[in-house]
Amino acid sequence: MKPSALGIYIHWPFCRSKCPYCDFYSSAKKCTNEDELIEQYCEDLQYYRSLNDTYQVQSIFFGGGTPSLIKAENIEKIINQITKLWPYKTNLEISLEANPNTNQPNLFKDLKMAGVNRLSLGVQALNEPDLRFLGRTHKLQDALQAIDEITTIFDNHSIDLIYARPKQKLSEWQKELKQAVNFGLKHISLYQLTIEENTVFAKKGIEPLEEQAATEMYISTQEYLNSHGYPQYEVSNFGLPCIHNCGYWQGEDYIGIGAGAHGRIHIDNKIYATTHHRQLEELTPQQRAEELIIMGLRILQGIDKKRFEKQCGLSFDTFINQKNLELMIKQNLLINSQNNLRPTSQGLLVLNKIIEDLCC
Repeated sequence: MKPSALGIYIHWPFCRSKCPYCDFYSSAKKCTNEDELIEQYCEDLQYYRSLNDTYQVQSIFFGGGTPSLIKAENIEKIINQITKLWPYKTNLEISLEANPNTNQPNLFKDLKMAGVNRLSLGVQALNEPDLRFLGRTHKLQDALQAIDEITTIFDNHSIDLIYARPKQKLSEWQKELKQAVNFGLKHISLYQLTIEENTVFAKKGIEPLEEQAATEMYISTQEYLNSHGYPQYEVSNFGLPCIHNCGYWQGEDYIGIGAGAHGRIHIDNKIYATTHHRQLEELTPQQRAEELIIMGLRILQGIDKKRFEKQCGLSFDTFINQKNLELMIKQNLLINSQNNLRPTSQGLLVLNKIIEDLCC
């Protein structure tokens, strides 16, 4: 029997400071018991290994928070624990998110030695005023130096940028895009600034960029990156696909370790949602089907209907709202074939509405 692909997400909740737009689970408090937490992570990995022995690990992702604050020897310890517990693919992707100013000497070289082979850098903006507005603690020069280092040390690398900042002009964003392309990165992630409840921005009454202007930026981004060596493969992602994140979008199983992590794993042919700490909840076929649609339509290749049925046990054509599907096809929001349903470029702009109408 061919082993099932598995991703493993390691969540490190600690940051040096909390960004005003961030609504992720994280803490600006200093971690005072790192070695103990790493031991707990290793024990949790052992626990999840005991629940299913049919997996082969294809990716490991250290996210946060700021996982570049973890000592390199502890990163290596977790990687060694995973590769000891599970068989893994020869091209195992090991990603880690880092900030440009973690301020550890030889940080990136140490991470490479620990086993990390894909580095994602949280840059967010390429000018000083917007870095300050976004609450980033690094300077532009820190980001440029870090980008130069990761493109030298790693073969696979990415940066995150945030667009649609208040009062941001299209020409200013296009200048940043051009600069990002010139770095020679393998991958670029671009996220529209949204004001989430209970964030510092929300409490301050910060208003997002007007919707039409944000849409123009998104369309311009698609056109520019697709024509400059960064083909779009997901709503917010361009370039060489991230194996780990593609696993999420294609409905593959993954284990989440850490206080802010969750997972999806199979036990005895049933699918379970997992949360910290070692909590499992069985998903109904309907719940599983809905999340497969939510995730699957994020990628440009869309949803494979046969895989959908295998993953949730329901017929794709029976589950979705056919009347609304036909309407959205006529509106050029979706492309439907016998084996696949995928969004058009226009459909990506209204993806939440599409998902809602398909699942109602």
